[in-house]
Amino acid sequence: MATLYLIIDGYNLIGIFHKNMEKARSELIDKLISYKKIKKHEITVVFDAYKHGNILENSSFRGGIRIVYTRVGETADEAIKRMLNDTKRQWVVITSDKLVAKYVWSVHSIPIESEVFLEILEETLQKNEQIIEESTDKDFISKKYYEYSKGLKGNPYKPSKKNKAINRVLNKL
Repeated sequence: MATLYLIIDGYNLIGIFHKNMEKARSELIDKLISYKKIKKHEITVVFDAYKHGNILENSSFRGGIRIVYTRVGETADEAIKRMLNDTKRQWVVITSDKLVAKYVWSVHSIPIESEVFLEILEETLQKNEQIIEESTDKDFISKKYYEYSKGLKGNPYKPSKKNKAINRVLNKL
C-alpha cells in the first residue's frame, strides 16, 4: 500500500463548539495515532492559534503524528497553503473549506471533505477494534465516494480526472 501524505485542518475536522477544546484535540490526535498504526500514512494536523498562541509556529510530534499550532495572526488555512508550497509532493488535504480545496487542486494535490474523512476514520478504527478482517469493505468506500461525488459536475458514466483522483485516495484511506 502506498503511503499518503495527509494534512488535516484540525478544527475543521472536530468543529469548534466543544466545552473542552483541549480534550477534543487530544481525542482527535489519539484517533489519528491509532489510524496511523493501521494505515501507515504520514499525518500532519494543523490547529488554528490565530487569536491566541505564540508569536512563532509551534510544531511537535506525538505517536508519529506531526501537530502544528499556527502562529498568532495566521489561520490554519494559510498554514496549510504554506505547507503545500514548502514541500512539493502530492498531499491529501482534509478540509471542508471550498477555497482551500480549490487551492489544493491548483497545486496538484487532492482535497477530501472533513465529513467524508471522519466517517472513514471512525469506520477504520471500529473495524480494527472488531479484529481486522482480511477483506476491505469496498461497498463502504463506494457508498462514501458516491455520496461525495454527487455534487461534482460532469458525465456520471465517465468519471472526471478529479473524481478518479478522489476515488484513488478514498480507496487508500
